[in-house]
Amino acid sequence: MKFANPVIPGFYPDPSVCRVGEDYYLVNSSFGYFPGLPIFHSRDLVNWRQIGHCLSRDNQLPLTSKSESESFSFVGIYAPTIRHHNGRFYVITTNVSYNGNFIVWAERPEGPWSEPIYLDWPGIDPSLLFDQDGNIYITGTGSYQETPGIYQAQIDPDTGTLLSERRLVWEGTGGQSPEGPHLYRIGSFYYLLIAEGGTEYGHMVTLARSKQPYGPFEPCPQNPILTHRSIQNPIQATGHADLVQAHDGSWWAVFLGIRVFHYPYYHHLGRETYLAPVAWTEADWPVIGDQGQVYLEMEGPAFYTGGQDSESRFARDDFNFEYLGSQWNHIRNPQEGTVSLKKKTGWLTLYGTANGLDHQSPQTFIGRRQQDLECRVSALVSFEPEFDGEEVGLAAYMNEKAHYEIAVVRKDGAKLILFRRRIGSMWKVEREEPLEPGEIILAIRADAESYTFSYSQPGNEERIMGQGECSYLSTEVSGGFTGVYFGMYATGNGNPSQTPAFFDYFDYQR
Repeated sequence: MKFANPVIPGFYPDPSVCRVGEDYYLVNSSFGYFPGLPIFHSRDLVNWRQIGHCLSRDNQLPLTSKSESESFSFVGIYAPTIRHHNGRFYVITTNVSYNGNFIVWAERPEGPWSEPIYLDWPGIDPSLLFDQDGNIYITGTGSYQETPGIYQAQIDPDTGTLLSERRLVWEGTGGQSPEGPHLYRIGSFYYLLIAEGGTEYGHMVTLARSKQPYGPFEPCPQNPILTHRSIQNPIQATGHADLVQAHDGSWWAVFLGIRVFHYPYYHHLGRETYLAPVAWTEADWPVIGDQGQVYLEMEGPAFYTGGQDSESRFARDDFNFEYLGSQWNHIRNPQEGTVSLKKKTGWLTLYGTANGLDHQSPQTFIGRRQQDLECRVSALVSFEPEFDGEEVGLAAYMNEKAHYEIAVVRKDGAKLILFRRRIGSMWKVEREEPLEPGEIILAIRADAESYTFSYSQPGNEERIMGQGECSYLSTEVSGGFTGVYFGMYATGNGNPSQTPAFFDYFDYQR
């Protein structure tokens, strides 16, 4: 039965997967968003349900900035690896904002997850192999001072202690940025799977193998075993893969890719999670997809019985619980007291900080990923600002230099509705008009080319305030490693807000 790629749409890059019996677990990078490291569960490798985050406490995930000019979309959590061993789940990853590489573990994938075990291990993209002989290997990239390539050592994952020297084991096939390594023991070989070419349009997956864990490694004669470079395909930048053997004996790869539009290409949903079958040649080399190509529709596992997308997307939140759902993220660590589900029962309450969307943290922002090219989001807000500068809105947000928002604000003693666009160093309030007291519904409608911003008062006709091009929120224009979020925010524009804003619901429709 066929399934549609991506299997987890939206900004879910650098996937890593493991199997426990007939259950599958997957984690993704999260960069400067909090909580971090979303974790998913599946029974068929196609339908994935988010069951939480591995990093949900401030002390697990400090997201400090190295400089005021550094975008949050370059900081935080880079590529993770998830593995299961002796009843424990282990996730190893990099916090480039704080102390580098670390391990967390849990008895249950839903958590609670341990405090970070920080490692004396440079580079990024660490991975673990629990070998059949009891040895445990850490594999990762070189540091800036080392020869580019893949480095390896033995490790005790429960203490973080290295048990052997750090050794360069493979430099790759010559592509830039050899990274994202995973070491496997399959049959009589150790297979080393890596990404090369940079996580852009030259991205690719390459492979080597050896009879020994430290090599020498023999490159696969079919390298790269996955790439869409120089190929006309709506999926581009395929790479950073992880392999898993299913419970029926079949093999599969999860990997990242992007959906591109028009020419010149651009993408704004971020790097997404894709799935493809893996076949093995008579010479025991893996083949991903159709000789290294993958498609928007592919044949699924034999145990996949149909249906898709119902669990990886989140439709509506009426804020009727005492905790936020796992779809929600803050920009960096949230400031205490700025977000509440208890202030007004059945409503989300936001108190704005002095910083707005153009600034570094602390910010008051609650957002979720855009997962579809064509969709509509809306939120009902009750907000009667008492002081000039107090503002609440709904944003299409890529980073602090690329966002559009429709907002309610007090200016010169009057309550206004406005539409504003920020593109790099340029910003403009495109439209503003007076607004009567009372509740208001803010909305954003998206298609492949533009966002349309509108508002209405309950029961009244919708009024369009303006549009913004998707291309200006793309990675190709705004930079970074993330994708567009739809978010609710509040700010005092220079001073902490005194007036709370109440959101009754947030709705996401495809």
